[in-house]
Amino acid sequence: MGELIRLALLGAGRIGRVHAVNLARHLPGAVLDCIADVDLAAAQRLAAELGVACVCADPLEALSRPEVDGVVICTSTDTHVPLVVAAAERGKHVFCEKPLALDLRGTDEALAAVARAGVKLQVGFNRRFDSGFARARELVRSGQLGRVRLVRITSRDPQPPPLHYVLASGGIFRDMTIHDFDMARFVAGQEVESVFASGASLVSQELAQSGDVDTAVVLLRFESGAMAVIDNCRHAAYGYDQRLEVFGDKGAVVVDNARSNPASLWDEAGLHQDRPPFFFLERYAQAYRDEMEAFVRCIRHDERPPVTGADARAALVLALAAARSLQEERPVRVAEVAMG
Repeated sequence: MGELIRLALLGAGRIGRVHAVNLARHLPGAVLDCIADVDLAAAQRLAAELGVACVCADPLEALSRPEVDGVVICTSTDTHVPLVVAAAERGKHVFCEKPLALDLRGTDEALAAVARAGVKLQVGFNRRFDSGFARARELVRSGQLGRVRLVRITSRDPQPPPLHYVLASGGIFRDMTIHDFDMARFVAGQEVESVFASGASLVSQELAQSGDVDTAVVLLRFESGAMAVIDNCRHAAYGYDQRLEVFGDKGAVVVDNARSNPASLWDEAGLHQDRPPFFFLERYAQAYRDEMEAFVRCIRHDERPPVTGADARAALVLALAAARSLQEERPVRVAEVAMG
């Protein structure tokens, strides 16, 4: 492998732009070789801004470039599996945004293609690279917290997504909570045995008519008997709410919301702090850089990706179990879902 890792970006939308800017401006060991998007004008605008010479509408054209070492897939979820397969067949390492697919069949197809080709696959669970969450994981692994008893995760968006997005997203558990399912496994360092979910449509009538819930609470029971509680909502009036706590028999670690300014004003009217960042692009800006740096590093040094296809499958299994639990109003054992 050469000194510089050359990557092709598929998808020039919102998250594609984040990765493109990081590759072009913040990762000296990587080169953004090509940008592909079916909306050619969008790809051309981004390429012009970042000084990328190769632009195309057909992702297979980008994947066929011999100088490309790997691909960053930021297209719509329904295209992930065929693009992962196509990249693997061409010997390209793959970074793919979550989820790999909305079902286990597609996920397993992608994983099989990667295994056959012997290429690396990293999945975009960017929150693992947040410094606070990573610190929580380190404290659990070191034994400093003792035996984990409870994990609490809060994840609430500042505003609901457009209805067309909700309809194509696979629902709150596969779209939103899937990050928290991955985080629960990550910080606890354990596998989940059963899932119990409850939810309601409380944010808007439009979202209610979509057939999905917008507010949910999920209880996970780990194989050790420890538990995790996840609460989600599609709307928080005060901003992007991202908090985590791990409680063990020797102590606890709390990861609070990031704030643009850490100063607090105390006066006779009360305690005043800045709101959390508005949304995920601000909250996890550094995490996005760090996850892409990790992908480049694992290619260069032939390392195991820090977030694997198996991790993506495990999170999807929990999402599917939560959906079944909500529908059937009962706890669902992971083993009921894991075989597909």
